[in-house]
Amino acid sequence: MNIVVCVKQVPDTSDPDTEVHIDGTGKGVDQGKFSFVINDADNFAVEEAILLKEKHGGEVTVVNIGPEAANQVIRMALAKGGDSAVRLDDEKFAYSDPVATARLLASALKDVEYDLVMTGCLATDDGYGAVGIALAQLLGVPHAAYAKTVEVVDDKKLKVGRELEGGLLEMNEIELPCVLAIQTGGNEPRYASFKGIREASKKEIKVMDLAATGLSEDQVGEAGSVAVMTQYSVPEVGELAEILEGDPAETAGKLAGILKEKGLV
Repeated sequence: MNIVVCVKQVPDTSDPDTEVHIDGTGKGVDQGKFSFVINDADNFAVEEAILLKEKHGGEVTVVNIGPEAANQVIRMALAKGGDSAVRLDDEKFAYSDPVATARLLASALKDVEYDLVMTGCLATDDGYGAVGIALAQLLGVPHAAYAKTVEVVDDKKLKVGRELEGGLLEMNEIELPCVLAIQTGGNEPRYASFKGIREASKKEIKVMDLAATGLSEDQVGEAGSVAVMTQYSVPEVGELAEILEGDPAETAGKLAGILKEKGLV
């Protein structure tokens, strides 16, 4: 089974002392003091892809959209068991929304033989969760989102458990090829071995710019996006909440007085 797994490099904001500042463009954050890690859900997607490869054979191709610095995330996925990698890198890709991002990922797969494509279900930096779904639409294949368990039925079909509210699993059969947006918690991502890291450092990462994708400028970045980022802003700090104490009749009277004072009633 040949699998493509899409990974994203995101800022590591796990340190509570990490401060987030809007950059000069107003459309992003200053990343100068951030360290970077693989997107959480993508890490689970990588592990699921490697588990399937170990059980059923085939190859795993890692795909990323990002600058050269993203090679660290790509090579870590290769060190865990990935076989090859593609990185899409061009300044014209900046500010691509989920649809434009999916279009770029689809372009990277035009020369790749795959049975299954995996993405994470959610990006921890921008909160987007539509890339995998949009990618399936562009590729013309079925998809399942928030997939937590994956089982091969035969060479044409998978059984997928989708996480629903309350921790329930919805079991579905889905035909190959397909796209799965992987939920966290379905497996336990492994650590890369020293041998794997050493071997990954020698593997070539194919780099594709806009020309190599075969797309035009109006299909990527802001020009190719349905949703366009206009501006980030820091929430205004408001007054602290007032806690009303007393029995129900007393607090109701106080609340009525406050609403009347504020001109709300």
